[in-house]
Formats: sequence, C-alpha cells, structure tokens
Amino acid sequence: MKSSAQSGKPADEALSRVIDGLWARFLPEIRDRVAVLEAAASDVAARKLTDSARAEAESVAHKLAGILGTFNLTRGTVLARELEMTFSRESSPSAADGDRLVVIVAEIRTMVENRPSAS
Repeated sequence: MKSSAQSGKPADEALSRVIDGLWARFLPEIRDRVAVLEAAASDVAARKLTDSARAEAESVAHKLAGILGTFNLTRGTVLARELEMTFSRESSPSAADGDRLVVIVAEIRTMVENRPSAS
C-alpha cells in the first residue's frame, strides 16, 4: 500500500491548496504592485516619469518577478524582469519604450487577474 507521499496525488493537491491560499493572501499586494507599474508605464508614455517613480517601478518589478515565479506564472516573471531592466537604466525610458511597457504591464495584469486556482 502506497502512502500519500509515495503516490504524490494527495500531497500535490494539498500543496496546490496551500499555494492557492497564499495567492489569495498576497493578491491585494500583487495588484498594488501591478498598479504602480501601470502608472509608471503611463508616465513613460506621457514623458513625465520622475526619478523616484522610476526607482519605485524598478523595485516593484523586481519583487513582482520573484512572487509571480513562486506562483508558477513564469511568463509574468520574464515580463517583470524586462520591466525591471528597463526601469534600472540610468536614463529614463523613452516614449517609445512607454508603448511596450504599457503592453507588458497589461499582460501581467491579465495573468494576475486570471490565474487559475487548483480548486
């Protein structure tokens, strides 16, 4: 007779429930971070991004890259890293970058809002 640890199925389901619970707990913070990036991307497109907003966006993108990967949103991690790299440059992103940033953040927002749960 196999234990639940040997079969994997009950353990996988339990882990999925725990991850879903953590997602629900951290979702408001994740949404806040996405909102910061949305504002920064809009500011870039409008050519009014401040240095402090750029630094905040870089920090938020870094944190978001880590947490999205934790919740198996690998594409979100890749996109957040692109944002982080863009906001980390010494010079502010160009208006042309703004269009791309808006698209990236919109894709991250969609991933966050549509993340499937295990249940």
